[in-house]
This record gives sequence, C-alpha cells and structure tokens, in this order.
Amino acid sequence: MTGFLSVALTFPTVLFGAALVVVVCFWLLVLAGAAGHDSFDTDLDTEAAGFGGVPVSVSVSLFVVVAWFTGLTGSVLVLSSGATGTLRAVFHLAVLAGSLLTAWGVVRMLVRRFRRFFPAEPPPSREDFVGRICTIRTGSVSADFGQAEVAAADGSTAIVQVRQLLMPSAPGEVLSSGSTGLLYAYDAGGEFFWVSSYDAALAPRPLPREAG
Repeated sequence: MTGFLSVALTFPTVLFGAALVVVVCFWLLVLAGAAGHDSFDTDLDTEAAGFGGVPVSVSVSLFVVVAWFTGLTGSVLVLSSGATGTLRAVFHLAVLAGSLLTAWGVVRMLVRRFRRFFPAEPPPSREDFVGRICTIRTGSVSADFGQAEVAAADGSTAIVQVRQLLMPSAPGEVLSSGSTGLLYAYDAGGEFFWVSSYDAALAPRPLPREAG
C-alpha cells in the first residue's frame, strides 16, 4: 500500500490523480441527481480533439482514467529503473507526454466505436414555432390560405403556412400583410399553423423591481 501511494503521489501521476478525484466527485453528483451528465456540453467543444459525438463528461472522464493508469504504469517503470537526478526528471516528462498521447488515442478510438450509442440532438421541429410571434406575408389570411414569416430560436427565419379562424362577430381582427400574429397551434395533417392576431401592448410585462 505504501508503495502504491508513493507512486501515485509521484509526478506526473499525482496530476492525473487530482483530475481523477474531480471526475469521481462529478459522477457521484450525477448519481445523486445534483448534476447532469451533459452539464458541460454547451461550455466545451471536444470535436477538434476527435471526441465529438458523445457527452463531454464521458470523453473527458475516459481521458483522465486512461491518462492516470498510463501515468501510474510509467511511474512504476521509472522508479524501478533506478534513474536519478536529471535523467529521472526526463523520464517523468516522457511519462507525462506518453500518458497524454496514449489517453488521446485510446479515447478517440473508443468514441469512434461507441458514439452511435449516444443519440444526436433531435432535429428542429415545426412545432418549435408554436407560441412564437410571426409577420403575415400574404395579402390576407383565411381558413384556407395564408403565409407568415417566423424567426427560429437560432435567429434564422422561415416562411410557414398559416390559417386563421375567421370570427364573423369580429371582422376587424382579420390579419393582413405586415400584421403581427401569434402561432398558437400546429396542424400536422394540413402542415400549417393556426394564427391569431397579436397585440404587443397586451403581452404580459415583468413586474417592476422594488427599490432596495
């Protein structure tokens, strides 16, 4: 046990050991429900390293585990070689570089093999437009015809088919070109949205903050 600790606390194994402790704590939080396994997917991009297609937490965890095991093995070999002084320091630096390269190669290979088990993000759906504000682009909108322009969450715009339930008792609410409407439902069979007039003045506003 003493020998294992002496090796584990040797450079560079101690660096990977500290990272391993962080990884273990993270997955304990995931098991406890205090964190999500995809918590870092929007903050880090591992595509350039060849780790794309799986959650960042998975690829980084594998990288740390492989690097720690490789560094531990290399440190054992260095200590058993009897090298001292400058030569020993050079060997430790070689172990550090070798551990990083080995971990990168192993994780990249595993990711390429198992990324199919991690489903990609669902493709955009037309139903994502429900609840969004649109601008009418046809002369008028009826129960049989109409088009409108709507902005997606990523800022792109699309022209969609819209229909309006005309109310004989309220003819003034008929939407025309340039009017602002609200997409409140989607008809999958007809592939169009139900739209109603929208008045920004009637939209709910945030309550004013109280003075501190």
